[in-house]
Amino acid sequence: MKKKLLSAVLVLTMSATLFAGCGSTDTETTETTDATETTDATESTDGASAEGTLKIGGIGPTTGDAAVYGQAVENAAQLAVDEINAAGGVNGMMLELNFQDDEADAEKAVNAYNTLKDWDMQVLMGTVTSTACIAVAEKTAEDNVFQLTPSGSAIECITHDNAFRVCFSDPNQGKASAQYIGENSLATKVAVIYDSSSVYSTGIYETFVAEAANQGIEVVAAEAFTADSNKDFTVQLQKAKDSGAELLFLPIYYNEAALILAQAKTISFAPTFFGCDGLDGILAVENFDTSLAEGVMLLTPFAADAQDEATQNFVTAYNEKFGGTPNQFAADAYDAIYIIKAAAEKAGITADMSASDICDALKTAMTEITVDGLTGSGMTWTADGEPNKAPKAVKIVNGVYTAM
Repeated sequence: MKKKLLSAVLVLTMSATLFAGCGSTDTETTETTDATETTDATESTDGASAEGTLKIGGIGPTTGDAAVYGQAVENAAQLAVDEINAAGGVNGMMLELNFQDDEADAEKAVNAYNTLKDWDMQVLMGTVTSTACIAVAEKTAEDNVFQLTPSGSAIECITHDNAFRVCFSDPNQGKASAQYIGENSLATKVAVIYDSSSVYSTGIYETFVAEAANQGIEVVAAEAFTADSNKDFTVQLQKAKDSGAELLFLPIYYNEAALILAQAKTISFAPTFFGCDGLDGILAVENFDTSLAEGVMLLTPFAADAQDEATQNFVTAYNEKFGGTPNQFAADAYDAIYIIKAAAEKAGITADMSASDICDALKTAMTEITVDGLTGSGMTWTADGEPNKAPKAVKIVNGVYTAM
Protein backbone atom coordinates (compact mmCIF):
# COMPACT_ATOMS: atom_id res chain seq x y z
CA MET A 1 0.00 0.00 0.00
CA LYS A 2 1.39 3.29 -1.05
CA LYS A 3 1.87 5.75 1.80
CA LYS A 4 1.73 9.43 1.13
CA LEU A 5 3.96 12.20 2.35
CA LEU A 6 2.58 15.46 3.57
CA SER A 7 2.46 18.24 1.04
CA ALA A 8 4.98 21.04 1.30
CA VAL A 9 4.43 23.51 4.10
CA LEU A 10 2.12 26.33 3.10
CA VAL A 11 3.44 29.84 3.59
CA LEU A 12 1.02 32.58 4.50
CA THR A 13 1.64 36.12 3.35
CA MET A 14 0.13 39.07 5.14
CA SER A 15 -2.41 40.92 3.04
CA ALA A 16 -4.91 43.69 3.58
CA THR A 17 -7.49 41.74 1.67
CA LEU A 18 -6.74 38.07 0.87
CA PHE A 19 -3.78 35.78 1.12
CA ALA A 20 -2.13 36.09 -2.28
CA GLY A 21 -0.17 33.73 -4.47
CA CYS A 22 -0.58 30.86 -6.87
CA GLY A 23 1.29 27.75 -7.90
CA SER A 24 3.59 27.94 -10.91
CA THR A 25 3.53 25.32 -13.64
CA ASP A 26 5.55 24.22 -16.65
CA THR A 27 3.46 25.25 -19.62
CA GLU A 28 5.05 22.55 -21.79
CA THR A 29 3.75 19.72 -19.61
CA THR A 30 0.58 21.08 -17.99
CA GLU A 31 -2.83 22.09 -19.20
CA THR A 32 -4.56 25.08 -17.64
CA THR A 33 -8.31 25.01 -17.19
CA ASP A 34 -10.49 27.80 -15.83
CA ALA A 35 -12.90 26.10 -13.41
CA THR A 36 -15.40 28.91 -13.85
CA GLU A 37 -15.53 28.93 -17.65
CA THR A 38 -19.04 27.95 -18.76
CA THR A 39 -19.59 29.47 -22.20
CA ASP A 40 -17.35 27.57 -24.62
CA ALA A 41 -17.85 23.98 -25.76
CA THR A 42 -15.31 21.52 -24.39
CA GLU A 43 -12.68 19.93 -26.62
CA SER A 44 -10.36 17.08 -25.73
CA THR A 45 -6.62 17.68 -25.83
CA ASP A 46 -6.17 15.57 -28.97
CA GLY A 47 -9.20 16.92 -30.82
CA ALA A 48 -11.09 13.62 -30.60
CA SER A 49 -14.57 13.32 -29.17
CA ALA A 50 -16.66 10.52 -27.82
CA GLU A 51 -20.32 10.04 -27.05
CA GLY A 52 -21.91 8.60 -23.96
CA THR A 53 -22.16 9.51 -20.29
CA LEU A 54 -19.50 9.67 -17.62
CA LYS A 55 -21.04 8.59 -14.32
CA ILE A 56 -19.83 10.59 -11.33
CA GLY A 57 -20.80 9.47 -7.85
CA GLY A 58 -21.01 11.77 -4.86
CA ILE A 59 -21.19 11.00 -1.13
CA GLY A 60 -21.85 13.35 1.77
CA PRO A 61 -24.23 14.21 4.61
CA THR A 62 -27.46 15.64 3.23
CA THR A 63 -29.24 14.84 6.51
CA GLY A 64 -28.03 14.95 10.10
CA ASP A 65 -25.84 17.39 12.01
CA ALA A 66 -23.46 18.03 9.10
CA ALA A 67 -26.18 18.38 6.48
CA VAL A 68 -25.25 21.97 5.69
CA TYR A 69 -21.98 20.64 4.27
CA GLY A 70 -23.39 17.79 2.20
CA GLN A 71 -26.29 19.78 0.81
CA ALA A 72 -23.93 22.53 -0.32
CA VAL A 73 -21.62 20.01 -1.96
CA GLU A 74 -24.45 18.25 -3.78
CA ASN A 75 -25.96 21.51 -4.99
CA ALA A 76 -22.71 23.02 -6.24
CA ALA A 77 -21.57 19.79 -7.89
CA GLN A 78 -24.87 19.57 -9.76
CA LEU A 79 -24.54 23.21 -10.80
CA ALA A 80 -21.11 22.49 -12.28
CA VAL A 81 -22.36 19.34 -14.03
CA ASP A 82 -25.25 21.26 -15.59
CA GLU A 83 -22.92 24.01 -16.79
CA ILE A 84 -20.45 21.58 -18.32
CA ASN A 85 -23.19 19.62 -20.08
CA ALA A 86 -24.73 22.83 -21.44
CA ALA A 87 -21.30 23.76 -22.83
CA GLY A 88 -20.88 20.47 -24.68
CA GLY A 89 -19.71 18.06 -22.00
CA VAL A 90 -16.26 16.51 -21.62
CA ASN A 91 -14.65 15.01 -24.72
CA GLY A 92 -18.17 14.88 -26.13
CA MET A 93 -19.47 12.99 -23.08
CA MET A 94 -22.28 14.21 -20.89
CA LEU A 95 -21.80 14.06 -17.11
CA GLU A 96 -24.29 12.43 -14.75
CA LEU A 97 -24.15 12.97 -10.97
CA ASN A 98 -25.61 10.52 -8.45
CA PHE A 99 -25.25 11.88 -4.91
CA GLN A 100 -25.83 9.62 -1.89
CA ASP A 101 -26.40 10.62 1.75
CA ASP A 102 -24.02 9.22 4.39
CA GLU A 103 -25.06 11.34 7.40
CA ALA A 104 -21.30 11.84 8.02
CA ASP A 105 -21.15 8.23 9.23
CA ALA A 106 -18.43 5.82 8.09
CA GLU A 107 -20.63 2.73 7.83
CA LYS A 108 -23.34 4.59 5.95
CA ALA A 109 -20.71 6.08 3.66
CA VAL A 110 -19.53 2.60 2.70
CA ASN A 111 -23.15 1.59 2.06
CA ALA A 112 -23.53 4.67 -0.15
CA TYR A 113 -20.38 3.68 -2.03
CA ASN A 114 -21.76 0.20 -2.67
CA THR A 115 -24.97 1.75 -3.98
CA LEU A 116 -22.94 3.83 -6.41
CA LYS A 117 -20.95 0.78 -7.50
CA ASP A 118 -24.22 -0.95 -8.36
CA TRP A 119 -25.06 2.13 -10.45
CA ASP A 120 -21.77 1.59 -12.35
CA MET A 121 -20.09 4.74 -11.07
CA GLN A 122 -16.86 5.54 -12.92
CA VAL A 123 -15.48 8.41 -10.78
CA LEU A 124 -16.17 9.40 -7.16
CA MET A 125 -16.44 13.02 -6.02
CA GLY A 126 -16.46 12.55 -2.25
CA THR A 127 -16.78 12.04 0.50
CA VAL A 128 -17.43 15.30 2.31
CA THR A 129 -16.35 14.62 5.91
CA SER A 130 -13.07 13.02 6.94
CA THR A 131 -14.19 10.00 8.96
CA ALA A 132 -16.56 8.87 6.22
CA CYS A 133 -13.95 9.63 3.58
CA ILE A 134 -11.32 7.46 5.25
CA ALA A 135 -13.69 4.49 5.28
CA VAL A 136 -14.62 4.92 1.63
CA ALA A 137 -11.01 5.51 0.58
CA GLU A 138 -10.19 1.94 1.55
CA LYS A 139 -12.92 0.69 -0.79
CA THR A 140 -11.95 2.88 -3.73
CA ALA A 141 -8.34 1.74 -3.36
CA GLU A 142 -9.42 -1.92 -3.42
CA ASP A 143 -11.52 -1.30 -6.54
CA ASN A 144 -9.08 1.16 -8.17
CA VAL A 145 -11.75 3.85 -8.53
CA PHE A 146 -10.60 7.46 -8.89
CA GLN A 147 -11.59 9.52 -5.84
CA LEU A 148 -11.49 13.29 -5.47
CA THR A 149 -12.72 14.54 -2.11
CA PRO A 150 -13.76 18.20 -2.02
CA SER A 151 -13.33 18.57 1.74
CA GLY A 152 -11.96 15.42 3.39
CA SER A 153 -9.01 17.00 5.15
CA ALA A 154 -7.59 14.16 7.28
CA ILE A 155 -4.28 12.80 6.04
CA GLU A 156 -5.76 9.31 5.81
CA CYS A 157 -8.37 10.47 3.27
CA ILE A 158 -5.79 10.27 0.48
CA THR A 159 -3.38 7.61 1.71
CA HIS A 160 -3.75 5.62 -1.51
CA ASP A 161 -2.57 6.71 -4.94
CA ASN A 162 -6.08 6.78 -6.45
CA ALA A 163 -7.23 9.57 -4.11
CA PHE A 164 -6.80 13.34 -4.35
CA ARG A 165 -8.33 16.31 -2.57
CA VAL A 166 -9.39 19.90 -3.27
CA CYS A 167 -9.09 21.25 0.28
CA PHE A 168 -6.04 21.58 2.49
CA SER A 169 -5.06 18.78 4.86
CA ASP A 170 -5.64 19.13 8.61
CA PRO A 171 -1.93 19.59 9.39
CA ASN A 172 -1.68 22.38 6.86
CA GLN A 173 -4.69 24.12 8.39
CA GLY A 174 -3.21 23.95 11.89
CA LYS A 175 0.18 25.25 10.81
CA ALA A 176 -1.34 27.99 8.65
CA SER A 177 -3.62 29.12 11.49
CA ALA A 178 -0.69 29.52 13.90
CA GLN A 179 1.28 31.39 11.26
CA TYR A 180 -1.59 33.75 10.55
CA ILE A 181 -2.15 34.50 14.24
CA GLY A 182 1.57 35.06 14.80
CA GLU A 183 2.34 37.06 11.67
CA ASN A 184 -0.64 39.34 12.23
CA SER A 185 0.07 39.75 15.97
CA LEU A 186 -3.45 38.68 16.93
CA ALA A 187 -2.38 37.23 20.27
CA THR A 188 0.56 35.87 22.25
CA LYS A 189 -1.54 33.83 24.71
CA VAL A 190 -3.88 31.33 23.07
CA ALA A 191 -6.25 28.73 24.47
CA VAL A 192 -7.56 25.80 22.43
CA ILE A 193 -10.76 23.80 22.71
CA TYR A 194 -10.75 20.74 20.47
CA ASP A 195 -12.57 17.46 19.88
CA SER A 196 -10.24 14.63 20.86
CA SER A 197 -12.58 12.08 19.25
CA SER A 198 -12.32 13.72 15.82
CA VAL A 199 -9.45 13.08 13.40
CA TYR A 200 -10.18 16.47 11.85
CA SER A 201 -9.93 18.38 15.11
CA THR A 202 -6.95 16.55 16.59
CA GLY A 203 -5.00 16.75 13.35
CA ILE A 204 -5.34 20.52 13.26
CA TYR A 205 -4.72 20.90 16.99
CA GLU A 206 -1.44 18.98 16.98
CA THR A 207 0.20 20.95 14.16
CA PHE A 208 -1.17 24.23 15.54
CA VAL A 209 0.56 23.64 18.87
CA ALA A 210 3.82 22.67 17.16
CA GLU A 211 3.84 25.79 14.96
CA ALA A 212 2.68 28.11 17.78
CA ALA A 213 6.08 27.75 19.43
CA ASN A 214 7.72 29.03 16.24
CA GLN A 215 5.44 32.05 16.20
CA GLY A 216 6.06 33.23 19.76
CA ILE A 217 2.61 32.03 20.82
CA GLU A 218 2.06 30.48 24.24
CA VAL A 219 -0.69 27.88 24.39
CA VAL A 220 -1.93 28.65 27.89
CA ALA A 221 -4.78 26.13 27.93
CA ALA A 222 -5.68 23.10 25.79
CA GLU A 223 -9.06 21.64 26.68
CA ALA A 224 -10.61 18.63 24.99
CA PHE A 225 -14.10 17.23 24.59
CA THR A 226 -15.51 14.21 22.77
CA ALA A 227 -18.54 13.42 20.66
CA ASP A 228 -20.17 12.10 23.85
CA SER A 229 -19.62 15.35 25.75
CA ASN A 230 -20.14 18.09 23.19
CA LYS A 231 -22.95 20.12 24.71
CA ASP A 232 -21.62 21.68 27.92
CA PHE A 233 -18.32 23.55 27.57
CA THR A 234 -18.49 25.49 30.83
CA VAL A 235 -15.42 23.84 32.38
CA GLN A 236 -13.25 24.25 29.27
CA LEU A 237 -14.28 27.88 28.83
CA GLN A 238 -13.63 28.75 32.46
CA LYS A 239 -10.13 27.26 32.26
CA ALA A 240 -9.46 29.20 29.07
CA LYS A 241 -10.65 32.40 30.71
CA ASP A 242 -8.61 31.83 33.87
CA SER A 243 -5.49 31.20 31.77
CA GLY A 244 -5.56 34.77 30.48
CA ALA A 245 -6.00 33.71 26.87
CA GLU A 246 -6.39 36.59 24.44
CA LEU A 247 -7.54 34.30 21.63
CA LEU A 248 -9.51 31.05 21.65
CA PHE A 249 -8.61 28.69 18.79
CA LEU A 250 -11.46 26.38 17.79
CA PRO A 251 -10.40 23.62 15.34
CA ILE A 252 -13.90 22.14 15.49
CA TYR A 253 -17.18 22.05 13.59
CA TYR A 254 -19.78 24.80 13.62
CA ASN A 255 -22.42 23.12 15.82
CA GLU A 256 -20.09 22.88 18.82
CA ALA A 257 -18.63 26.30 18.03
CA ALA A 258 -22.09 27.87 18.21
CA LEU A 259 -22.59 26.41 21.69
CA ILE A 260 -19.16 27.60 22.79
CA LEU A 261 -19.82 31.15 21.66
CA ALA A 262 -23.15 31.22 23.48
CA GLN A 263 -21.71 29.75 26.67
CA ALA A 264 -18.68 32.07 26.57
CA LYS A 265 -21.06 35.00 26.77
CA THR A 266 -22.66 33.64 29.95
CA ILE A 267 -19.29 33.79 31.77
CA SER A 268 -18.30 37.15 30.20
CA PHE A 269 -15.42 35.60 28.27
CA ALA A 270 -14.84 37.56 25.07
CA PRO A 271 -11.49 36.70 23.49
CA THR A 272 -10.81 36.76 19.78
CA PHE A 273 -12.27 33.58 18.28
CA PHE A 274 -10.36 31.86 15.46
CA GLY A 275 -11.16 28.64 13.62
CA CYS A 276 -10.72 26.69 10.41
CA ASP A 277 -13.04 25.57 7.64
CA GLY A 278 -15.17 23.53 10.05
CA LEU A 279 -16.62 26.78 11.40
CA ASP A 280 -18.04 27.61 7.99
CA GLY A 281 -21.77 27.11 8.50
CA ILE A 282 -22.05 28.65 11.95
CA LEU A 283 -24.26 31.46 10.66
CA ALA A 284 -26.82 28.91 9.52
CA VAL A 285 -27.18 27.09 12.86
CA GLU A 286 -30.83 26.97 13.87
CA ASN A 287 -31.77 29.37 16.70
CA PHE A 288 -28.19 30.67 16.92
CA ASP A 289 -27.74 34.36 17.71
CA THR A 290 -25.44 35.30 14.86
CA SER A 291 -24.38 38.48 16.66
CA LEU A 292 -22.29 36.21 18.90
CA ALA A 293 -20.16 35.33 15.88
CA GLU A 294 -19.29 38.94 15.11
CA GLY A 295 -15.54 39.20 14.60
CA VAL A 296 -14.94 35.44 14.41
CA MET A 297 -12.08 34.65 12.02
CA LEU A 298 -11.48 31.43 10.13
CA LEU A 299 -9.23 30.01 7.47
CA THR A 300 -11.34 29.05 4.50
CA PRO A 301 -10.64 28.88 0.77
CA PHE A 302 -13.72 30.85 -0.26
CA ALA A 303 -15.50 34.08 0.61
CA ALA A 304 -18.84 34.67 -1.06
CA ASP A 305 -18.43 38.45 -0.89
CA ALA A 306 -15.16 38.44 -2.86
CA GLN A 307 -15.49 40.82 -5.79
CA ASP A 308 -13.79 38.80 -8.53
CA GLU A 309 -16.00 37.90 -11.47
CA ALA A 310 -15.73 34.15 -11.00
CA THR A 311 -16.94 34.25 -7.41
CA GLN A 312 -19.79 36.62 -8.15
CA ASN A 313 -20.97 34.55 -11.12
CA PHE A 314 -20.94 31.42 -8.98
CA VAL A 315 -22.77 33.05 -6.07
CA THR A 316 -25.43 34.43 -8.41
CA ALA A 317 -25.94 31.13 -10.23
CA TYR A 318 -26.08 29.17 -6.97
CA ASN A 319 -28.60 31.53 -5.42
CA GLU A 320 -30.81 31.47 -8.51
CA LYS A 321 -30.83 27.67 -8.64
CA PHE A 322 -30.95 26.73 -4.97
CA GLY A 323 -31.54 29.89 -2.95
CA GLY A 324 -29.13 31.24 -0.35
CA THR A 325 -25.42 31.94 -0.33
CA PRO A 326 -22.94 29.12 -1.04
CA ASN A 327 -20.36 28.24 1.60
CA GLN A 328 -16.79 27.08 1.07
CA PHE A 329 -17.88 23.44 0.86
CA ALA A 330 -19.99 24.39 -2.14
CA ALA A 331 -17.00 26.12 -3.71
CA ASP A 332 -14.81 23.06 -3.08
CA ALA A 333 -17.36 20.82 -4.80
CA TYR A 334 -17.85 23.16 -7.74
CA ASP A 335 -14.10 23.20 -8.26
CA ALA A 336 -13.97 19.40 -7.85
CA ILE A 337 -16.24 18.79 -10.83
CA TYR A 338 -14.23 21.16 -13.01
CA ILE A 339 -11.02 19.48 -11.84
CA ILE A 340 -12.43 16.11 -12.90
CA LYS A 341 -13.31 17.71 -16.24
CA ALA A 342 -9.77 19.03 -16.72
CA ALA A 343 -8.16 15.72 -15.79
CA ALA A 344 -10.56 13.73 -18.00
CA GLU A 345 -9.77 15.97 -20.96
CA LYS A 346 -6.05 15.69 -20.35
CA ALA A 347 -6.26 11.91 -20.11
CA GLY A 348 -8.59 11.51 -23.10
CA ILE A 349 -11.18 9.64 -21.06
CA THR A 350 -14.09 8.03 -22.92
CA ALA A 351 -17.40 6.81 -21.55
CA ASP A 352 -16.81 3.18 -22.54
CA MET A 353 -13.71 2.88 -20.34
CA SER A 354 -13.90 0.88 -17.13
CA ALA A 355 -13.69 2.68 -13.79
CA SER A 356 -10.28 1.07 -13.20
CA ASP A 357 -8.88 2.21 -16.56
CA ILE A 358 -10.25 5.70 -15.96
CA CYS A 359 -8.60 5.73 -12.54
CA ASP A 360 -5.19 4.78 -13.96
CA ALA A 361 -5.45 7.53 -16.56
CA LEU A 362 -6.59 10.20 -14.10
CA LYS A 363 -3.83 9.45 -11.58
CA THR A 364 -1.29 10.70 -14.11
CA ALA A 365 -3.44 13.49 -15.53
CA MET A 366 -3.97 15.05 -12.09
CA THR A 367 -0.26 15.78 -11.83
CA GLU A 368 -0.23 17.45 -15.26
CA ILE A 369 -3.15 19.89 -15.06
CA THR A 370 -3.47 23.39 -13.68
CA VAL A 371 -6.87 24.72 -12.68
CA ASP A 372 -8.00 28.24 -11.85
CA GLY A 373 -10.92 27.76 -9.49
CA LEU A 374 -12.99 29.45 -6.84
CA THR A 375 -10.78 28.06 -4.07
CA GLY A 376 -7.44 28.81 -5.65
CA SER A 377 -5.66 30.15 -8.71
CA GLY A 378 -3.14 28.01 -10.52
CA MET A 379 -4.04 24.90 -8.52
CA THR A 380 -1.82 21.88 -9.16
CA TRP A 381 -1.55 18.46 -7.50
CA THR A 382 1.28 16.26 -6.36
CA ALA A 383 1.27 12.51 -6.93
CA ASP A 384 0.45 12.27 -3.23
CA GLY A 385 -2.92 13.86 -3.95
CA GLU A 386 -2.28 17.17 -2.18
CA PRO A 387 -3.22 20.49 -3.79
CA ASN A 388 -0.80 23.35 -4.21
CA LYS A 389 -2.57 26.69 -3.66
CA ALA A 390 -2.55 29.65 -1.30
CA PRO A 391 -4.88 29.68 1.73
CA LYS A 392 -7.32 32.47 2.45
CA ALA A 393 -9.06 33.83 5.55
CA VAL A 394 -12.41 35.44 6.28
CA LYS A 395 -13.92 37.39 9.17
CA ILE A 396 -17.58 37.52 10.13
CA VAL A 397 -18.67 41.17 9.90
CA ASN A 398 -22.29 42.26 10.23
CA GLY A 399 -23.47 38.69 9.94
CA VAL A 400 -21.63 37.77 6.73
CA TYR A 401 -18.28 36.21 5.83
CA THR A 402 -15.96 38.97 4.69
CA ALA A 403 -12.70 38.38 2.84
CA MET A 404 -9.60 39.47 4.72
